[in-house]
Amino acid sequence: MPFPLNGNEYIYCVSGPIAGHVGDGNFHCLMVVDPNDPDELHRVHLFTERLARRALAMDGTCTGEHGVGLGKRTLLCEEVGPLAIQIMQGLKDSLDPKNLMNPEKVLKGEL
Repeated sequence: MPFPLNGNEYIYCVSGPIAGHVGDGNFHCLMVVDPNDPDELHRVHLFTERLARRALAMDGTCTGEHGVGLGKRTLLCEEVGPLAIQIMQGLKDSLDPKNLMNPEKVLKGEL
């Protein structure tokens, strides 16, 4: 369970390297997690959501050049707003009318 340090920071007891091209502000946390450990999965989820929310709070992005991923769909909507999501959905519908490419992955219509 995370606990506060200095009223603002938390310790999640998760591990993994950070790689990136920090010159343009991109870094990637490569979380090492045991998929059979529900407590560890929960801690990693808490950490990654807090990390993405901190990026948004600093006028950054919850994603990078590698895409959003299933875990950040809600954060993407918070970042770009519902109008941008509607435009993205319209583009996807135009380019993929049969919904064959990554069906119901990032764009599902209910973001």
